Amino acid sequence: MEIILLERIEKLGAMGDVVNVKPGFARNFLLPQEKALRATKANLARFEAEREYLEARNAENREKAVDAGKGVDGAKVIVIRNAGDTGQLYGSVSARDVAEMLADKDVKRNMVILETPIKALGLHEVKVRLHPEVTVTVTVNVARTEDEAARQEKGEDVIATQQAEERADDQEANAERAANAVSMFEGDAPDEFTAPEEGGEKTDGEDAPVAKAEEE
Repeated sequence: MEIILLERIEKLGAMGDVVNVKPGFARNFLLPQEKALRATKANLARFEAEREYLEARNAENREKAVDAGKGVDGAKVIVIRNAGDTGQLYGSVSARDVAEMLADKDVKRNMVILETPIKALGLHEVKVRLHPEVTVTVTVNVARTEDEAARQEKGEDVIATQQAEERADDQEANAERAANAVSMFEGDAPDEFTAPEEGGEKTDGEDAPVAKAEEE
C-alpha cells in the first residue's frame, strides 16, 4: 500500500515521502495514529496544501521533545526480578515494565524501543523515542535485590562474584574433608588395629605350641 508520511518514520522515510508498506502496518498503525495518509491524488494535494502547517507543528513537537528529553536522557531505573544462579531471569522485563518505571517522566509504552524483552541480570541500555527525531537512552538495572542493584551500579558483575565465592566455598569444604580424613589416621593406632610382632607370643585363643613327642 502506498502512503504519504506525515512525519519521519525510522526505516521508512521523512515527512512528505511516498512509500510502499504492508497493508496491515498501514491500517493498524500508521493511518490510525495519523502518521500517514493513503497516497491518493486528493491526499497528495491535501498534503501539499498543509505542508507548511505540518512542518511547523512537527518543529514545535520536536522542541518539546528535546526539552522533555533533558529529564529522561541518562535516567537510571531499578527492576527487581527473580533469577537463577547463571543470571537468567525466571521471567523477563518488557517495554511496558520500562515505561511504568519512567511513568513520572511521561514515557509511554510505544516510546520504549525494546526489540526483545530483557532476560538477564545486569545493566541494560534502552532507547526511548520521545519524537520521531528525538531519541534518548536510559539504563535499566535488573537485579535480584536492591543490594545487588547497588553493586551492579558500581560496576560489579554479581554473577561472577557469586560463582567465585561458590568455588572458594567448595575448595574450602574439600580441604576440610581432606584434613579430617588425614587426622583419622594420625598418631598411634588403637590396640585392636595393631598387628602382632613376628615371633611374639600368641594371643588368647590361638593354639599353644605342640611339644615334640618323647622318644620311646
